Amino acid sequence: MASLSPFPPLIHPSSAAAGNATSRLNQQTQQHLQFVDFVGLCGQSRRAVCRRRLSAAASGSSFPSTTATTLSRLVKKNGKSSSLSVGASRGVQCGGVVTESKAVADGSVSASSDLKPEVANLSDILSERGACGVGFIANLENKPSNKIIKDALNALGCMEHRGGCGADNDSGDGSGLMTSIPWDLFGKWADEQGLASFDKLHTGVGMVFLPRDENLMEEAKKVVVNIFEQEGLEVLGWRDVPVNTSVVGYYAKETMPNIQQVFVKVVKEESIGDIERELYICRKLIERVASSESWGNELYFCSLSNQTIVYKGMLRSAVLGLFYSDLQSDIYTSPFAIYHRRFSTNTSPRWPLAQPMRFLGHNGEINTIQGNLNWMQSRESSLKSPVWRGRENEIRPFGNPKASDSANLDSAAELLIRSGRTPEETLMILVPEAYKNHPTLTIKYPEALDFYDYYKGQMEAWDGPALLLFSDGNTVGACLDRNGLRPARYWKTVDNFVYVASEVGVVPMDESKVIMKGRLGPGMMIAVDLLGGQVYENTEVKKKVALSNPYGKWVSENLRSLKPVKFLSSTVMDNEAILKNQQAFGYSSEDVQMVIESMASQGKEPTFCMGDDIPLAVLSQRAHLLYDYFKQRFAQVTNPAIDPLREGLVMSLEVNIGKRRNILEVGPENASQIILSSPVLNEGELESLLADPQLKTQVLPTFFDIRKGVEGSLEKTLIRLCDAADEAVRNGSQLLVLSDRSDEPEATRPAIPILLAVGAVHQHLIQNGLRMSTSIIADTAQCFSTHHFACLIGYGASAICPYLALETCRQWRLSTKTVNLMRNGKMPTVTIEQAQKNFNKAVTSGLLKILSKMGISLLSSYCGAQIFEVYGLSKEVVDLSFRGSVSSIGGLTFDELARESLSFWVKAFSEDTAKRLENFGFIQFRPGGEYHGNNPEMSKLLHKAVRQKSESAYSIYQQHLANRPINVLRDLFEFKSDRAPIPVGKVEPATSIVKRFCTGGMSLGAISRETHEAIAIAMNRIGGKSNSGEGGEDPIRWNPLTDVVDGYSSTLPHLKGLQNGDTATSAIKQVASGRFGVTPTFLVNADQLEIKIAQGAKPGEGGQLPGQKVSAYIARLRNSKPGVPLISPPPHHDIYSIEDLAQLIFDLHQVNPRAKVSVKLVAEAGIGTVASGVAKANADIIQISGHDGGTGASPISSIKHAGGPWELGLTETHQTLISNGLRERVILRVDGGFKSGFDVMMAAAMGADEYGFGSVAMIATGCVMARICHTNNCPVGVASQREELRARFPGVPADLVNYFLYVAEEVRGVLAELGYQKLDDIIGNTDILKQRDISLVKTQHLDLSYVLSSAGLPKLSSTEIRNQDVHTNGLVLDDKILADPVIADAIENEKVVNKTFDIYNVDRAVCGRIAGAIAKKYGDTGFAGQLNITFNGSAGQSFGCFMTPGMNVRLVGEANDYVGKGMAGGELVVTPVDNVGFCPEEAAIVGNTCLYGATGGQVFVRGKAGERFAVRNSLCQAVVEGTGDHCCEYMTGGCVVVLGKVGRNVAAGMTGGLAYMLDEDDTLIPKINKEIVKVQRVTAPVGQLQLKSLIEAHVEKTGSAKGAAILEEWEKYLPLFWQLVPPSEEDTPEACALYEATAADQVTFQSA
Repeated sequence: MASLSPFPPLIHPSSAAAGNATSRLNQQTQQHLQFVDFVGLCGQSRRAVCRRRLSAAASGSSFPSTTATTLSRLVKKNGKSSSLSVGASRGVQCGGVVTESKAVADGSVSASSDLKPEVANLSDILSERGACGVGFIANLENKPSNKIIKDALNALGCMEHRGGCGADNDSGDGSGLMTSIPWDLFGKWADEQGLASFDKLHTGVGMVFLPRDENLMEEAKKVVVNIFEQEGLEVLGWRDVPVNTSVVGYYAKETMPNIQQVFVKVVKEESIGDIERELYICRKLIERVASSESWGNELYFCSLSNQTIVYKGMLRSAVLGLFYSDLQSDIYTSPFAIYHRRFSTNTSPRWPLAQPMRFLGHNGEINTIQGNLNWMQSRESSLKSPVWRGRENEIRPFGNPKASDSANLDSAAELLIRSGRTPEETLMILVPEAYKNHPTLTIKYPEALDFYDYYKGQMEAWDGPALLLFSDGNTVGACLDRNGLRPARYWKTVDNFVYVASEVGVVPMDESKVIMKGRLGPGMMIAVDLLGGQVYENTEVKKKVALSNPYGKWVSENLRSLKPVKFLSSTVMDNEAILKNQQAFGYSSEDVQMVIESMASQGKEPTFCMGDDIPLAVLSQRAHLLYDYFKQRFAQVTNPAIDPLREGLVMSLEVNIGKRRNILEVGPENASQIILSSPVLNEGELESLLADPQLKTQVLPTFFDIRKGVEGSLEKTLIRLCDAADEAVRNGSQLLVLSDRSDEPEATRPAIPILLAVGAVHQHLIQNGLRMSTSIIADTAQCFSTHHFACLIGYGASAICPYLALETCRQWRLSTKTVNLMRNGKMPTVTIEQAQKNFNKAVTSGLLKILSKMGISLLSSYCGAQIFEVYGLSKEVVDLSFRGSVSSIGGLTFDELARESLSFWVKAFSEDTAKRLENFGFIQFRPGGEYHGNNPEMSKLLHKAVRQKSESAYSIYQQHLANRPINVLRDLFEFKSDRAPIPVGKVEPATSIVKRFCTGGMSLGAISRETHEAIAIAMNRIGGKSNSGEGGEDPIRWNPLTDVVDGYSSTLPHLKGLQNGDTATSAIKQVASGRFGVTPTFLVNADQLEIKIAQGAKPGEGGQLPGQKVSAYIARLRNSKPGVPLISPPPHHDIYSIEDLAQLIFDLHQVNPRAKVSVKLVAEAGIGTVASGVAKANADIIQISGHDGGTGASPISSIKHAGGPWELGLTETHQTLISNGLRERVILRVDGGFKSGFDVMMAAAMGADEYGFGSVAMIATGCVMARICHTNNCPVGVASQREELRARFPGVPADLVNYFLYVAEEVRGVLAELGYQKLDDIIGNTDILKQRDISLVKTQHLDLSYVLSSAGLPKLSSTEIRNQDVHTNGLVLDDKILADPVIADAIENEKVVNKTFDIYNVDRAVCGRIAGAIAKKYGDTGFAGQLNITFNGSAGQSFGCFMTPGMNVRLVGEANDYVGKGMAGGELVVTPVDNVGFCPEEAAIVGNTCLYGATGGQVFVRGKAGERFAVRNSLCQAVVEGTGDHCCEYMTGGCVVVLGKVGRNVAAGMTGGLAYMLDEDDTLIPKINKEIVKVQRVTAPVGQLQLKSLIEAHVEKTGSAKGAAILEEWEKYLPLFWQLVPPSEEDTPEACALYEATAADQVTFQSA
């Protein structure tokens, strides 16, 4: 077989290389270093040596490469594996205790027999996240063959880098195969066993994971047999599945089940559907009985079916075929195969969670899983269908929070399919496309709109990035989520095979046989009907399903829309009553002036700056609204945030009100609901709902009575409220309105916080099976900010009528002050209706932003999804109203909450209350208001200490911090020690401690050049690290200063206090989602590269730089236009999943192998799981930021209500990494509100190696906390770009140096007192912490045991972890190219060279390292040689990344995602091989997100590209023959020519550059996002010339037939082109026809 291998033999056969590797490893392990020379995407180091022998391995020959076995033996020999003792069967860490997860991995049942619905628990969900590589192969003639199995295994091997491995680097996170049942193989076995041959029509085959223990296994088998027999099925026999355990990793072996197959005969059913249903019922009954047994979670059916079978396990994909001997058998045949490789971010992957599941292979993440599970569970009582013959109760439950999101989606799909739906219809119901405002959908298949409308109110979408492959044995198909955030390519060959895969190049292909090539776009589906031998592409599939019932008729007759009602035009209450209500419901003057009034006047959420430095609500001495105890969750790494600004077209705030009926039956009555266009209602709209006869609305008042005392009153009233709701629903009410409106508030009847009431009713109805019968609306005074709306919707409200907020808008508009301001032109004039409309608009756009942070596109999926964390409420409160939410520190009880609500309420009734609202000082600091961590007093004391270099002044500063009120969680701890104090002289010196310090990622632009450079110089002096932020860096800063005289240098004339030898470079250079200033030279000049996934002040959102701060200097560094505001996209373009983050880490290690790569995350529950994934993705450093980090500009609600405290995030990360054996692989860095040595010591005890200082570093250099950064008016020039203000900058580098030395001395003092000599001794040692004995004002019920718990210590000291080598990518193709003497000579001596190489999809980021080598030596433009390199084959991801001028690269074949990412120059040509069987311009030849952040060069692609082509392109010129959605998104320069069809949302956020698009059939205009660009014909002669020369170059380089045809009939085609012109380009010669033509001969083509 090996000789037939389609891959060339081993490229590096020299045994010396292998020997060196082994001896090097031997040395390492002898030195007892942790085994770190591997790559996170396991198997890489192995494949580095046994590079191309995949097919040999797959075809069943023994594993090639002796090195591989030596490696694994080495690890085992040194006991590294066995010391990593946490078994992979362990579940989630809760409170520091590893809990065993009890559930059968997928579909378990609670032990009680009555099966009361149980709410999904967020901590269960968080512990299982995953992402992957998938694909299928199918034969259209339905011919079973063994080739399909071989190809699938081969493809899995080529997907290895899309999966992950455990700490033993050998246990895969899971891989598997689903095929039809190989009857020949099983028939042969039956013969050998002397069994009668199987009746294929009536036999079911179960693939079963059984308990490891022999006795338990027998018990489990007995249960299985009993149920089958009870159901009247005959058990024909059990087969031991032959496996080879030697290929299983250490962890996987620990939990490896006994694997057997069971064969049963179904006698009494004839149709396939009935047989499958019978087997489904049996499996559900077995699961139910098993759940009450001790071995219940060890029994799992991979599949039980008459049609399909699943072989899977916790294995690396390369060894799946070696583990299951069946897969090597030549008589194992199937007409199709679905394959799957899992990258689980949780590192205790379990065998049952490997995929494919029973129907689906799922690559992605369901973001709304908690809501989906709750709704599925609420549905259980209403699901009925005749096909079940009355046995519906026996197949419950339909979801299981302990299984993964994929397993739950699979069980929902299984239920619908077994109830008679087709697989295609099922997926259209569960994962609908974004069908609203879709230009082509309405033309191509309008009937699908009715289908989606019909189901929208019945099944909330399972929303999140997903590529789903599915099969029931007769149909095989694939579909993509509404955002298209997963790659999916497909191709069909002349011999009738269809392939779908996450990447191209996974199966060796003879290109001349391929007759169709394409990619799935957002929301698209492809289905192969095996019985009919047809491939149905998207439109056909959707049409077929949508026409199966008269959905259009049903929708038009039954579904009604709520008619909008005008806003009120005068106030309802008098001013005194308004004030009384505002006081009673807890409004402050800040809420009214900064939030409500600014929303009413501007129609958008107010922007603010700096971080949230007030105490958490539970620690505060002041009363807070209940909402303040909730923090919004946000997407990071495992799933992407989406973009509400530029990609709002996939989002919708529509919501349906009314009863949801039985989804298993179709009929007109199901559509009988009312649609609201938004969840925000005004008074008139609420009235019309109350009057609707169909809804039978019931209003429930929400007040509690305190005449008999406060104790117990709130809880009792809530329970009564739930009973009233219960009764109303049982009496047929389809709408409950919870209202705190009253004619006259009474002093003894305060209102229940509305969030508490909504949550309690929602949870009560779920648990009693009534939730589907009604909708909940909140009619409340206590709701005015976007966060409040989000909380109410997230905990179950469908809509809100914020009557007091609307009244406040009206009062503001009618006030004499406002009227005068408008009259004098000081404020834009708005009418009273407009003011309320504005408020509404601000709320709805704010809601979109909150949804998008979590990657959710539909409000209907967000409703009830509980995407929040609770900080400061007790278990009793959470269990009643917010069940399933994470509340890790406990907190207020019902009585304490009642008192807090009462403290607001009494203000309205007391005589001495002021006649105006109080200012609590929650947003702006004010004397007498809430305590702020960064206050004027603190900054004065700090300035004094660092400027006078006075130790006594620093100790006054320390004293000030020590006496502050409790502000953050760490203030609740103090140090203790069992050691005697030692003299300070024995403690490690301050100079070594300061090397662990870093400053925050503040971009040059947000802060001034002076501040940025002063901070960098100070950090370089002490050996710490400063951070560039996301704005690039001026090359002038990279060399040490040599021209300093008296503290001044002519190189940096604006700074003072300099010394010779200073450098102003930032050691850490940031790569953020905007990629501003990221060039190859920038990357190679970094010591560390930081990938910014999230920012503490606004996690899940991109950065923003207001236009007035974009000066000419800033614009030059960022390759953009001066004065044009810069908004970074949310982090989703190339880090939208764990395997894509792993790819970006790979890219950065590729271009700069000397730089450590760090990943910046923000604390939230579940961050430990995320961090494990990041560690496995090969990051060197993980940074955890707290929610209190600063920012230059951000919406107030983001600053206040997202992210968690770093103390919890750090603890969870450190402990999860330790229990997963990954802690030694990464340095942990933490930041957020650090001010002193006390903070450093706390962070060290909780596990951090390095410490970040942000705001305080700015204060030390002169910031006075004016909190107006977002206005460009900083009084001391720290955060302004205005020359006259920057001249006032007071700071010198020495101030910051002094500050850090004082902090380090403080650390030394504490260490000496505790009796420790160095930081290494206390890092991760929580034993030195104890809870302080202090009483909080609000509650005595805080539980901090989580922070004090310990998971053990890493095997290496912190210093050893910090001194490890940079992680490597293993051996890569670039190394081979650079080792070629001709190429090395060409780079060294700037010569011209021509070379050709073969390339495969496992060769990723090719050209990146070559570009790095050139950039290091010559900078971005200095190389005068030329490397002409041709590659043949399928290139892996990031082909041609970071290319520099002088590189001319040609790829003959095809490529995957991220082609030309960050390229700065050179030429990149992609063209198919000659003599292909398909039409090149019709075929997808490169993947998604090409040219992301490119800053130069030219690209010519013969064929189509995927989604987001040229996103954030700054200066590159490109020609392509068709693209997917979002083409030219966020472009700021350059030129893009598209000679074919594009998807929708073209040019969203495009602020610079030009695009030319050929529109042959007049379909382009509706696809363009017209918010910024203007669309015109190409009339300017210079523009025509630019377009023509680019097409000429394209034809010359690629031989494009399409391009040639256009040039041939230029006069005919030119008028068919549109030119897209952003405002900044309107006056350029290319876009402006009136421009003098005489200048034409001087025009260069770089002018765009």
